[in-house]
Amino acid sequence: MIKLFLKNILINKCLLFFVLTSIIFPQEQKHPITRNPEYPTHWWTPVPKEGAPSWEILPQEAAHGEVILSKRNELGLLSNFAPTPFIFHGKRYASLEGFWQMMKYPESEDDPRATFHGLHWKYTREQVAQLTSFEAKRAGDLAEENMKKMGINWVTFKGKRMEYKPNVSGKHYRLIVEATWEKVRQNPEVQKILLATGDLILKPDHHQEPNAPAAWKYYEILTKIRTKLQKKN
Repeated sequence: MIKLFLKNILINKCLLFFVLTSIIFPQEQKHPITRNPEYPTHWWTPVPKEGAPSWEILPQEAAHGEVILSKRNELGLLSNFAPTPFIFHGKRYASLEGFWQMMKYPESEDDPRATFHGLHWKYTREQVAQLTSFEAKRAGDLAEENMKKMGINWVTFKGKRMEYKPNVSGKHYRLIVEATWEKVRQNPEVQKILLATGDLILKPDHHQEPNAPAAWKYYEILTKIRTKLQKKN
């Protein structure tokens, strides 16, 4: 009877130690993520968090079956920031980001954004169309400051206004999808890399605002394009 009592105490102590260890050292309980060997291993090469920008989601943060569209490797060509020129509606754009941000700028001298008193536009619409990466993003940020001063939430394309951050997908979303298609069609390397991602779940390399509109989710747009290309091929 005493032996059984002592045995139960020992078992309980072991269980208590296991629970406490799990709480204090949870990382030791995690199983390493295995990556599909048919894809390049460097897509998930760990990057030190020290020194990485706060906006970035690092390659190693991808879950099972996912890949981060990191600007640290060739997957960065799928980013809106990438210098992937394309022709859209007869005009050349240096990047999808340049196309996106130029819609915030005045289209003509009689555009309400151009005639609004007290505003300064650092760039012209045409100049922004030829920008890439963070330079294009910064140009867009400057334009948004002017939009706030005007109290507007619309951008334009070919003289037509559209809501910039709609609750439901509309004109702006469809326009971004069309432009993304042209980027993929007109840049063979982009299409090659997109198809090389196979059936991986594409994820962004930056933290997005909560409830971001569909047009912001470029990785989902690319996934739909990839599916159609796979069926075609």
